[in-house]
Amino acid sequence: MEPTALGIALRTLASLLGGYAFLWGASSLGIAGLVALGMAYEEARTLCMLLAFLLYLIIFLWVWATHHFVRACVILVAGAGLFSAMAVVLQQQLTAGV
Repeated sequence: MEPTALGIALRTLASLLGGYAFLWGASSLGIAGLVALGMAYEEARTLCMLLAFLLYLIIFLWVWATHHFVRACVILVAGAGLFSAMAVVLQQQLTAGV
């Protein structure tokens, strides 16, 4: 089955925007978690951004390689929402104690 223009456009959008949203939430959660464990904010941010750079490439390639495009989209959207919500809760707990 040959890919259509719409299929290519959807996979491109999902891999770029979905990967960005997923890693935004994951990075936010990682930074908040590392700060909660005692790491300096600047070091936590640098570490999470370096890891996010590598993971973005993996997610981008995974969206293109998978045969289950809808499942990949659901994982990216659900993960982005879950990680972002967890990061917000953790950040609120950290700033409430200040």
